[in-house]
Amino acid sequence: MYFDTCYIVKFYIGDDAESDAVRARVLSANAVRSSSLAFTEFHGALHRRMREHSMPPDVAHTLSGEFREHVESGLWKLLSVNDALLRRTAAAILSIPSGLFLRSADAVHLVTAREAGEHEIWTSDRHILAAAPHFGLTGRSV
Repeated sequence: MYFDTCYIVKFYIGDDAESDAVRARVLSANAVRSSSLAFTEFHGALHRRMREHSMPPDVAHTLSGEFREHVESGLWKLLSVNDALLRRTAAAILSIPSGLFLRSADAVHLVTAREAGEHEIWTSDRHILAAAPHFGLTGRSV
């Protein structure tokens, strides 16, 4: 099972039905894979909430520690990003239809999922969901 960063963030932050469903899916899985890019993106999401004053810094630091512990314990299997993967991602970006909106980091997730042998990518990001078929993946949401 492959999650993009927005679903990892939902595991730690949120009290809505989607966050609850994400937590249930993670806890029922052996492990969830994602790109190691998610480590930086997760912390970017925490910083955004601190910047917007919707999360105090002490909570952000606590969540950062929990995430780090979960990575170390294997709950999240973060797959390495290297130059070769970035080059393949760059080529993939140029091969998708020109009218399709796709952020570079999202393309990294899509290529990482595909190369890890995944058939699905779990996200609530509408751009990833729209682009997934162009990467040979099915976009899934809880």
